[in-house]
Amino acid sequence: METITKKPLPVHVFLSGGAPWGFTLRGGLEHREPLLITKVEEGSKAAAVSLQVGDELVNINEVPLSGYRQEAICLVKGSHKTLSLVVKR
Repeated sequence: METITKKPLPVHVFLSGGAPWGFTLRGGLEHREPLLITKVEEGSKAAAVSLQVGDELVNINEVPLSGYRQEAICLVKGSHKTLSLVVKR
């Protein structure tokens, strides 16, 4: 019997209204791990757009990520009014 592997689908989310966005990020190339959402605050902007624990961050504000956590944090902190994310789910 053949096993079908599910490919992660890119999910585009758009948050607005400014920080705090309401999610926590872990991992990155410096830890030899993917950039993963590890916490979504209840009632936050991230929760409102259905960001999920375990989503892998691949793109912030149309900038493809190299995979480093520090880069992702800088891009998120540089987003003042809106934040556009692409995650693999």
